[in-house]
Amino acid sequence: MRRRTVTAAILAATLAATTAVPASAAPAGQRSSRAAEPIGRQEPAAGLLGRQALPANDGWAAEGAGTTGGGAATADRVRVVRTRAELVAALGGDNATNATDATPKIVYVAGPIDGFEGPDGTPLGCADLADPEYSLPAYLAAYDPAVWGRVDPSGPLEAARVRSVAAQTRQTQINVGSNTTIIGLRGARLTGLTLMIDRVTNVIVRNLELADARDCFPAWSPTDGDAGNWNSQYDQISVRRSEHVWVDHNTFTDGDNPDRAQPSYFGRPYQVHDGSLDVTHTASLVTASWNRFVGRDKLMLIGSSNTVGPDVDRLKVSVHHNLFDGDLQRLPRVRFGQVDVHENHYRLGGPGFEYALGVGVRSAIVAEHNFFTLADDVDPADLIRDWGGTALTERGSWVRQGDGRARPVDLLAAYNAAHDPDLGGDAGWTPTLRAAPPLPTPLVPLVVGAWAGAGRLPL
Repeated sequence: MRRRTVTAAILAATLAATTAVPASAAPAGQRSSRAAEPIGRQEPAAGLLGRQALPANDGWAAEGAGTTGGGAATADRVRVVRTRAELVAALGGDNATNATDATPKIVYVAGPIDGFEGPDGTPLGCADLADPEYSLPAYLAAYDPAVWGRVDPSGPLEAARVRSVAAQTRQTQINVGSNTTIIGLRGARLTGLTLMIDRVTNVIVRNLELADARDCFPAWSPTDGDAGNWNSQYDQISVRRSEHVWVDHNTFTDGDNPDRAQPSYFGRPYQVHDGSLDVTHTASLVTASWNRFVGRDKLMLIGSSNTVGPDVDRLKVSVHHNLFDGDLQRLPRVRFGQVDVHENHYRLGGPGFEYALGVGVRSAIVAEHNFFTLADDVDPADLIRDWGGTALTERGSWVRQGDGRARPVDLLAAYNAAHDPDLGGDAGWTPTLRAAPPLPTPLVPLVVGAWAGAGRLPL
């Protein structure tokens, strides 16, 4: 009976606070465009969900006026898109200026869209975006530490790489303006692109599969760590200098281009992927709910750097009812922010796993009622990592390890018993923005497994 009640409550919350999509189509002169289909007639549930606001009290994005996205869009700004060009057009018409388009808009994604798609639909590759003076073999030869030393690359080849990055950014970074909802229909998939939410407010992204936001031109950073590292630039969703953002019921993967398939250069993995959902550069009031993150490395970075400055009193993020499935680190990693991490399911372990919760400089993480399904090789004491923080509120965690039985575990006590210096047990604040009482932690895997990720909304 309890499980049925919980499931019914979730469905009710999903369908709450909706308004009907206008039944009329776009003006007659636009009817020939596939990007102006009257979604309300063809997909009644999608019409409702496209106008759904974030429910009251549902995390930090519900603070104040809440997050409504494009719920107030008029019929001419409700579009169905199937190509990169249609996506750019629906977001305002010019990718270079779309971030300034604050007109309410709802964009339905139908089927797969590839960021490496030219204006005429022609597939593009990395070679099409590379500067004429750049090549990877030449770059490797020039900046091999045995030849160049352990100093940052500079000179014509590095400048050509930077120009190549600029060309890729113009192609694969899709800029999103204020008062926007982007929602996937059945089978919606965004491949090889970044949704950039920068200097805007009131954005909703739901029911999308986001795959393989690859960097064609990673940077070699010889002083990053003891041996240097390759670093990529593109997140799947990047939230910067923005407020009131709701990211819900999406699935994040590397698609058919996993990190393990990449080569190594200079003795380090050639990293072509960055974060799944990073919240940085003073962004705040973000709710990430009911998402599925599968097999990713660097997942969710909250906070740009360790420098005390504009990020202080910002970076307020809620992370709830997500599935972290085979991911390696940053689940999330936090600097400065008050971050509420509750009722998530973590399935972790295997080669490359590092940690789940990263306690960074002046971070204030509250982690409650999270369930951890761990491989035998993962010590619960290593689920937390100290990145210069001092305290973490953690309670209600359960662990199932290998074939063992699920049991409550005090993760902070386990961490402190194995590591020095200890972390304090009080992050200094108490979350109040939660839409419902917490689930009993043993139920979290059942409910999150059934509802998290793209394709779970009633579309």
